[in-house]
Amino acid sequence: MDFEYIGDELELFRHAHNWKKYYGEMIKPFFGAKVLEVGAGIGATTEFLFSADVRRWVCLEPDEKMAAVIAAKIESGELPDRCEAASLSVSALSPDEKFDSILYIDVLEHIDDDASEIEAATRHLRPGGHLIVMSPAHQFLYTPFDRAIGHFRRYNKRTLSSLAPTSLKAVRLDYLDSIGAFASIGNKLLLRQSMPTLKQILLWDRRLVPISTYIDPILGFRAGKSILGIWKKTGEA
Repeated sequence: MDFEYIGDELELFRHAHNWKKYYGEMIKPFFGAKVLEVGAGIGATTEFLFSADVRRWVCLEPDEKMAAVIAAKIESGELPDRCEAASLSVSALSPDEKFDSILYIDVLEHIDDDASEIEAATRHLRPGGHLIVMSPAHQFLYTPFDRAIGHFRRYNKRTLSSLAPTSLKAVRLDYLDSIGAFASIGNKLLLRQSMPTLKQILLWDRRLVPISTYIDPILGFRAGKSILGIWKKTGEA
C-alpha cells in the first residue's frame, strides 16, 4: 500500500537547530557503525545527527515523495554518501538486515500499531545494539497540532517502556524540554493552534530550549514535553 505523510510541520522543525543539537548529543554515543533511521522524512534530522563514525546510514521513509527528496540530497552532497534512501517500512526489510542502532525520532507516535512496530524493529537490531525513541510526552498535552499531523498518541514513561520486548534492557528513559512543556500547556489552554508559526518555532528553539538544557538536569529529567527512551538489545527474545 502506498503511504503519504499528512503532516506539514517538517519544513518548520528543520529550523530547530538547538533542539536537535540538544538531544543529538545524548543519543550519538549509542549509534554504532550501521544506523537505521525510521521515518526519516525529508532528511532534516539526518543532517544534524549523522556522525563521522557511521559507515552506513539507512533513511527509511515510506512516503515515496519524501524518500525521493532524501535521495536527491544524497546525490547533491547535501547528505553524506554513506546515507541511502529506502521507501519501505520496517516490516518490509530483508530479515538479514541488522543494525547497530535504530532511531525513531518523532515517528513512533504516528504509527497506529506501535507495539508491533517496535517488535519488528527489534528483530533488525544486533545484540548489543540500541533502540532510540524520541516522542512527544504526556497525553494531557495532546492538542489540535498533534491531531493535524497524524499523532495517534503521546507517551509517558509507563506507556513507552511497555512497548519494549524482553530482549531490550532500558539504558535511559527521561523527559526533555521542561521549559517547552509550559509553552505546550499555554498553547493547549489559550492558543489551541493546529500548526505553529515559524516565528513560534524560532522563539522556542532559540530562547526556551537553551534554558531547558540547563534546567532539565537540575530536575533530574523528570519533566518535559518530549520523552527519550534508549534500550540495549541483550539477546534474542
